Amino acid sequence: MGATSRLALVSCVLISLFLSSSAQSCTNYAFASNKVFSTCNDLPYLNSFLHWTYDPSSETVQIAFRHTRVTSSKWVAWAINPNSTSMVGSQALVAFQKSDGTMRYYTSPVTSYGTQLAEGDLSFPVSDLLATFSNNEITIFATLNLQKINSTTVNQVWQDGPVSGDTPGAHDQSGDNILSMGTINLLSGESGTTVGGGGGNTKIKKRNIHGVLNAISWGIMMPVGALFARYLKVFKSADPAWFYLHVTCQTSAYIIGVAGWATGLKLGSESPGIQHTTHRNIGILLFLLGTLQIHGVLNAISWGIMMPVGALFARYLKVFKSADPAWFYLHVTCQTSAYIIGVAGWATGLKLGSESPGIQHTTHRNIGILLFLLGTLQVFALLLRPNKNHKYRFYWNIYHHSVGYMVILLSIVNIFKGFDILKPEHQWQRAYTAIIVILAIIAVLLEAYTWFVVVKRKKAASAEKMPQGTNETNGHNGYGARTQERV
Repeated sequence: MGATSRLALVSCVLISLFLSSSAQSCTNYAFASNKVFSTCNDLPYLNSFLHWTYDPSSETVQIAFRHTRVTSSKWVAWAINPNSTSMVGSQALVAFQKSDGTMRYYTSPVTSYGTQLAEGDLSFPVSDLLATFSNNEITIFATLNLQKINSTTVNQVWQDGPVSGDTPGAHDQSGDNILSMGTINLLSGESGTTVGGGGGNTKIKKRNIHGVLNAISWGIMMPVGALFARYLKVFKSADPAWFYLHVTCQTSAYIIGVAGWATGLKLGSESPGIQHTTHRNIGILLFLLGTLQIHGVLNAISWGIMMPVGALFARYLKVFKSADPAWFYLHVTCQTSAYIIGVAGWATGLKLGSESPGIQHTTHRNIGILLFLLGTLQVFALLLRPNKNHKYRFYWNIYHHSVGYMVILLSIVNIFKGFDILKPEHQWQRAYTAIIVILAIIAVLLEAYTWFVVVKRKKAASAEKMPQGTNETNGHNGYGARTQERV
């Protein structure tokens, strides 16, 4: 029992010593040179500490910047930025150990994100510059004259990075390295990250949003949509549900993915010196491939299916008196929806074209532009539609029907052109071909039935007139007969 107690006591002592050594604080640190500073601050990132003594009368500050847990292959820097908490504009003190074991320390004004920390004068005087390296810790000493800054609250930035061939390299562009900035009041000792850290946290938040959106869309929903298309269609009971699940999942993934792609563009525009070339290029390729897919889907659904279906409503439902005016509203709804979706597909095509300057699909592009123009004419034609009894209604009908059928024919041709460009699995082209064939068969059957109805009504109307022995007709019935004879 006594041995167990002693073991527990020794363990507690060791743990407490470990915790106290790992949780370093600037307040109990003693410099080897016996230097003493009136104030210190534990910096929140990169295992760093700042010690200083500020003299308000001369507006000078003696500083010691300590960066622990570094190796001889690392450079460290601490800087004041007179204008902001960003990297650009920082007036830096840089130090690292050279390959011969001596220390290199100097001042470096940071003028761009692509800086190599070249030596140069700062915007304020610096004296007593010195740096030491011991026990995996680099310490930079200096005296700064801050009369030109004329403020006791300054923006500070601190950083570390690799050294190769006695030349500083680019620091990491993630994690603590993009958060190591903030403000500090040299007089009161108060520090904060509300200006710099807040900006860093905002950028981190954007990066997280970018990652989550893209992971959910391209990384999860796209594969799930592919699984729906690949395996659910094996079950006859899942047809056509698998197709709608596939399209819904892929379209949603594309929309979310574009949002994630846009956040990536925003991050890139806000970080001109930070390059993730491979990640960016793969992201652009994903967007282009996804846009190709959605471009084809949007145009196939709108111009290739909804337009012909809307034409069928107008052509054949109006034969039935009970379908008037429902056929007209169905026709307008279907064609207007097709136009809206088609314009979205057309816009994705324009976007693809602008981002693929060396790729030309002239025929497909020109037909697409013509379709957009003719479709726009059809939409405006609704606004100019004369009344049934208007003398120009006959010519409007010719125009509307001619342009409408031209749009349908060009749409079908251009969708097959799109298939040749995209080269998807043959099942997609076969499925669309089957839809067009089915619509054509329905159109032929309805055409025959329409003529049958019209001829039957014409004969009935003639039979009603014959017993009266006159060629005169009732105005209402006559008008009705004439309108019904139009097929």
